[in-house]
Amino acid sequence: MKNIIIAPSMLSADFGNLKKDIEMINKSEADWFHLDIMDGVFVPNISFGFPVVKYIKKFAKKPLDVHLMIVQPERYIDAWKNAGADILTVHYEACTHLHRTIQQIKAAGMKAGVSLNPHTSVSLLSDILPEIDMVLIMSVNPGFGGQSFIPQSLKKITLLRAMTNMSNPELIIQVDGGVDLTNYKEIVKAGANALVAGSAVFGSDNPTETIKKLKS
Repeated sequence: MKNIIIAPSMLSADFGNLKKDIEMINKSEADWFHLDIMDGVFVPNISFGFPVVKYIKKFAKKPLDVHLMIVQPERYIDAWKNAGADILTVHYEACTHLHRTIQQIKAAGMKAGVSLNPHTSVSLLSDILPEIDMVLIMSVNPGFGGQSFIPQSLKKITLLRAMTNMSNPELIIQVDGGVDLTNYKEIVKAGANALVAGSAVFGSDNPTETIKKLKS
């Protein structure tokens, strides 16, 4: 599969030198900035909010891929658009009225994604697949960076790709969690075409070169 999207996770960036890391991604072969928003309720961690996203948007020359790991995400859709989000992903597990939330995201002028936790079956998305732009498969339990890839995720990716070929061939399948240079090829082979990498990029000696390898 060609045209693999690379979205470095800013959760692993150096917040003491954030502008430097933003500029590194701007100059690299990365495609998006991936921003994980955590509320301490849906996941057992708190990350950053609107001010940090607005700061990144100020200097970013590539789209902001915002992943909401929060309860009741529908309350903040317009606010995330105003903060600079280009793609907004909500969790299946956090949305009582998922179809309505997807409609709100699109009405606000953003691309819409749905994320699944490791325990959630991709079959639950069959009715919503034609309406969305992306599915984000969490290949670790959400909330913290640096975890190991869950191998069962490969079967989920393969099944999802088979489903999308029937109902939405252009759907982006994004994978987040434990993605690195040891496993990215099998993740892509399974059917993913967007990779989120945090520790693998920002923890490497040469982040730009690591992004280039993941892109290849």
